[in-house]
Amino acid sequence: MKKVEAIIRAEAFLSLREALCLRGFSGLTVSEAAGCGKQKGKQGIFRGNKFELQLVPRVKVEMIIDDGQVEDIIDLIVEHCSTDTVGDGKIFIYPVEDVIRIRTGERGKKAVL
Repeated sequence: MKKVEAIIRAEAFLSLREALCLRGFSGLTVSEAAGCGKQKGKQGIFRGNKFELQLVPRVKVEMIIDDGQVEDIIDLIVEHCSTDTVGDGKIFIYPVEDVIRIRTGERGKKAVL
């Protein structure tokens, strides 16, 4: 099993979520995140005053999936989250040793399904 973690633009999340549901990927965790990379934050104007946002709001999407589904998930994320501009985000893939469903004690793939 693998853990896929994607840091994406907030405005791309709904499109990604719909695509995941249509492909049968239903289990995910979503968190608000903030960060900066090459874009180094952004400038804004509030009541005529310029200010700099050092950390840009993002969404973190996490999924535990079967090894054979990794490339499908990566393709979906890139397809629905890419704007071809700096700040589109990153995808991280981690190995998962085991998963345990707390309620039943099920382990491995059974706990994820």
